Amino acid sequence: MAIKKQPKIKPCPVTVSLEPENQETPVHFVEDWITPEEFFYKRNHFPYPPPDDVPTTLKIEGLVKRPLVLDYKQLLSLPAKTLIATLECAGNKRILFHPRVYGVQWQKGAISQGIWGGVPLYTLLRMAGIKRSARDIVFTGADRGPDQSVYERSLPVEKAMHPDTIVAYQMNGGPIPHAHGFPFRLIVPGWYAMASVKWLCKITAIDSAFEGSFQTTDYMYYPHADTDDGKKPVTTIKVNSFIQQPQDYDTLKKGLNLIKGFAWTGKGTISKVEVSTDNGVSWKPASLFKSQHPYAWTFWKYEWQAEQKGEFIILARAKDSTGRVQPMVPEWNRKGYGYNAITSIRVQVK
Repeated sequence: MAIKKQPKIKPCPVTVSLEPENQETPVHFVEDWITPEEFFYKRNHFPYPPPDDVPTTLKIEGLVKRPLVLDYKQLLSLPAKTLIATLECAGNKRILFHPRVYGVQWQKGAISQGIWGGVPLYTLLRMAGIKRSARDIVFTGADRGPDQSVYERSLPVEKAMHPDTIVAYQMNGGPIPHAHGFPFRLIVPGWYAMASVKWLCKITAIDSAFEGSFQTTDYMYYPHADTDDGKKPVTTIKVNSFIQQPQDYDTLKKGLNLIKGFAWTGKGTISKVEVSTDNGVSWKPASLFKSQHPYAWTFWKYEWQAEQKGEFIILARAKDSTGRVQPMVPEWNRKGYGYNAITSIRVQVK
C-alpha cells in the first residue's frame, strides 16, 4: 500500500483579541521580504468601519491656500512612489515586560512588511498650498468607537514633508485590503505603525501641537507607574531582532544547528547581529542578508556547533548604523511600548 504524503502544515495568524480584531503574523515562518495579506498583522482600536461608511475621497484642509477633495482616480494620476516598509505595532512584545502592563497582550508577531504604493504626502500638501504657519499635520481615519470617538494622529511638518512619507493606495501590488485601510492609508516608514493611519479620509494642517487622545495620552512613554513625570511621545522604531528558529524550549541534537531570524530598525539600517549560545558570556557575528530597500528588515543566520548536551540560553542582539544596540534590559513603561531587549530563547541539546 502506498504511503500518502502528509499535507504541508500552513501557518496561521494568531488572534490576540476578537473585538476589535487584533492578530499577529506567524513570525516564526516569515521567509520573504513581503508578508502576504493573509498573514499581515492587524491592529485595531475600534471595530472595522463598514465599507459603505468609508469615504472614497480624501480631504486636505486647514492651513492651506487651496483646500482639496481628491478621489481614487485623481490620486492614481499623480506621480507615485513605491517602497518596502516594516510596520510594527508600538506594543509588540508587550507581554515580555516585567512587571506586566495592561493593554493588548502582544507576543512577538505584531510586525509585518509590505510593498506600499502611493503619492508622497508632500506632493499633496504642496498642491494644497500648505501655509508657513502650519506646525502639525493631523490625519483622521474613518473608524469610530462606540462613543463615536475617532482615530486621529499627527506628524510634525518636517516628518510629513519627508519624501518617503506617503498616502498609499496599494499594498503588495494591489488595492489596499479593507482590513488594512482601503482606500487610503498613511505610511510613515521608520515610525511605529500607530502613525500609519488606516482608512485615511482627512488631512488637516494646524498651527499648534495636536492634542488628540491618541497623540498625547496613548502612545506616550510613561517611565513611572504612578506619575506622568518624564513622559515622551512614541515615534521612531527602536532597533530590534527576533529568533525564528529554533523556538523557545525546542530540543536540538548535538552537532550543527542553524539559528536564524530577522532584525529591524527605524533609524539607518541593521549593521550587525550577534548571537550568544552561552547566555551572553561570548558573542559571535551572524551572517546578514539585507535588502536594497532602506526600510526593510534584515534576515540573519548563525551556524552553531553544539558539542555538549544540556540546557542552553541563546541570545541575539542587533545594532544599527546609527550606533543603537539592543539593551539587555528594556526601558519599562506603564503602557508597554517599544520593547526591544535582547532576544532570548532556551533550548535543550540531547
